[in-house]
Parts: sequence; C-alpha cells; structure tokens
Amino acid sequence: MVTRTQLAKLGLFDARVPRYTSYPTAPHFSDQVNGALFQKWIRAIPAGGEISLYVHVPFCRRLCWFCACRTQGTQSAAPVAAYLEVLKAELKLLADTLPEGVTLSRLHWGGGTPTLLTAEMMTDLAEAIAEVAPFGPNAEFSVEIDPNEIDGARLDALAAAGMNRASIGVQDFDDQIQQTIGRIQGYDVTRKAVEMIRDRGVHSLNADILYGLPHQSKARITESVQKLLSLNPDRVALYGYAHVPWMAKRQQMIPSDALPTPEERLALFETARRLFLWDNYTEIGIDHFAVKGDGLDVALRNGTLRRNFQGYTDDTSDVLIGLGASSISRFPQGYAQNAPATSVHTGAIREGRFSTSRGHVFKGEDMLRARLIEALMCDFRIDAAEICDSFDISQRGLREMFDQVNRAFEGLLQITEDGLFVPPEVRPLTRLIARHFDAYELSKAGHSSAI
Repeated sequence: MVTRTQLAKLGLFDARVPRYTSYPTAPHFSDQVNGALFQKWIRAIPAGGEISLYVHVPFCRRLCWFCACRTQGTQSAAPVAAYLEVLKAELKLLADTLPEGVTLSRLHWGGGTPTLLTAEMMTDLAEAIAEVAPFGPNAEFSVEIDPNEIDGARLDALAAAGMNRASIGVQDFDDQIQQTIGRIQGYDVTRKAVEMIRDRGVHSLNADILYGLPHQSKARITESVQKLLSLNPDRVALYGYAHVPWMAKRQQMIPSDALPTPEERLALFETARRLFLWDNYTEIGIDHFAVKGDGLDVALRNGTLRRNFQGYTDDTSDVLIGLGASSISRFPQGYAQNAPATSVHTGAIREGRFSTSRGHVFKGEDMLRARLIEALMCDFRIDAAEICDSFDISQRGLREMFDQVNRAFEGLLQITEDGLFVPPEVRPLTRLIARHFDAYELSKAGHSSAI
C-alpha cells in the first residue's frame, strides 16, 4: 500500500511537471521550424491520406479568470467576421499545398469560443473546410460549445455541417466558485444547452470539469459531479486547475489563499473519480472517463489510445494540422506552431504565407521517448516488445532505462520481461514518472502542479 507520506516524499505534492500532451513539450519549441518547412511537411503527406484538422477561434464574449488559454475578449461581431476571412484564406493556402485525395478523420473547432460565430459564419467556415478536404469514413466533427453562447440557429448550422460530437465546459456548478473564477454558468443554462444538442441528433457529448478550484471542497465537488452526471455525458475530462498567474495574468484575479492545498487537491480528485467509477464510467488515462462503448473506451481496450493537445483521443491519424493563431500542428517529422498573436498571424496570411513561427524537428531519441511517455500516460504500462520492435533500442538498453526510473521511485513500479507497469496505487505519480523519461530540461516557464 502506497501511503500519502510516500507520495509526498516522491514529490507529488510540491512538484510541477508537464501534462505531456506533446513531447517535447511546447516550451522547447524553437524558430528552427518556419513556414517553408511547414509547407514541406504538408506536401509530404501521402496522396489519399488521412489528416486531422484543428481550427482555433481565439475570441470570447468575456474572459474567464481561471483560463490560461490564448484568448481575447470582444463584444462585437466585427473582429470575429474579420478573423473568419483570415481562416478562409488560410484554408485556401492549405488546399493549395495538400496532396490530392486527402480526407479528414477528425475536425475540431476550439477556442476561445467557436460558438461566437453566427449561424451564417459557421456554415461559411464549414463549407470552406469541405472544399479543402472531405470527411473520411467514420470521421468525427467536434465543437467546443459555451452554454452561455449558443442557440437553436447556431446548433442547427453545426448539425447541418456534420457535427457529431459536442464539448462543453462545466468547471464547477457552485455559485461561489463560479463567482471567484469569473465563470458564471448555471446548471439550468447547461442543461438546456445539452438538451438542444441532443435534440439535434449529436451522438456524443464531452464535458470538462475542474478540481483544485478556490473554495472547492469534497462536498461541493460531489454536488457538481452529481449534477454533471445527471446530464449523461459520454466523456468527461477531470482536469486539475493550473494556477499559473505569472503566465496567465488574469488568474491574478483569483485569491491564492482560497485555493486547496496539494493534499486537498488529491482528495478532490479522488472524490470525483470515485463518483464517475460508481456511475460505471471507464477510467481513461490520468484524468478522463468514458461510458462503455465510447471510442475512448474501445481504444483503451484495443491498445490504440493516444494523447495529443486536446487530451486523450482515439484518432489514429499521424498528422494533425492546426489553423488559426497559436495553433500547433503535428507531423511525423515534428511540430509546427502558428504565430501566437492574432495580429501577426493575420498579417502573414494576408501576405499569402503561413504564419508558422516556431516548432520542433524530431531528432535523436525524441520519437522513442515520446512513445514511452505516451504509453505511460495512456496505458500505465510500456510494452517492451513493441518498443524494441519500433525503435533502435535493445531489450537490455530498455531494461536499464526502466531500472533507473524504478530506483527513483523506490521500486514501486513493476518491471518484468514484458515491460514496465504502474500499479493502481502509484498512478497519481504518473506525470512524475513520465518526467524521468524526458531528456529535456524542465522549462523555466513553469508547469502545473503534479496533482
């Protein structure tokens, strides 16, 4: 049995480590990747191949204080309309670069608040995307929906465009917590949005909820999770709130003395986790849950679960192209990120070029270590045979790597000829374990709490 004392000794309650939605992580990107290399990587996609597409809309009607995403507030439709024209121009650049016959396995609109677009804008954007690449078989089209910023007309437009997965942010339903984090979204507003989504035949609903928020207690998170469960989401992301006011200035509005301690954060997570498991959800990786038969549940059982910038996914495409300011693309060759500032991104697109400003070219052991970390984050185990068959490493070399990591965790990991396994009671340490497979220095910019 692993005790709280052991978890504390191993750093769970005071370490800050990456979430490992990429490897290497974004702070290690550099200007070695530019628009010309980005185009080269796009042209290298096999003709008739399959890609995923992410479209970033950075605008919000209001800026929530807890959020650390790259967003900007607007009370007018004019900036959104202008940005839509930039997205369409960027799509045209992509269409001119993509090889013939490429199809979409996944399409995701994120933000920001994509539902700030009017119904007409949504249709316009969807049609522009369809001209670049059609949906492939079993494709998924998901949209992040703000319950405060949606209506029937916009949902009709999204459904007509093929949206079959919707994602809503809940964070917490408690009134005091909502006031403290600057996110007012009542249960009734959320329930109405969910009903409208379901009424339009959208087969899958994702929801995000946070633990570690100010004033949060086990009783309060229990009530919020139970309210969320009444909406019957198909997938839930139970994210730890990352309080990084030195990076996200708006978080300075949140009183740090109202935040739970790291030990209390673990108790909040375990409280919510038990509720999802009691409701018969499958536990997916470190912070997701899915109903039986959902794509994530199937991928977990099939060994095809993956992790990317949106969290856990069952998408097996090895190319993800990000459009819009700050979006990140992933290719077999590396990562490419668009200019973070909307003005810089817009200027590049209007000049007829991609705004790629930085990224990373895979080299050395990057791909090996990326897979080791992904396997840990997805499956809590590393299959030695898979790794040795896929990468230039011997069984002996891999075993030495495993033994070195296990020594750092006082022998709590299970190591056999088959590979490495993280026992259930050790899984709160997964991100810390993954850090030991990371060959890069920890970013000075800082990361979120290990719990």
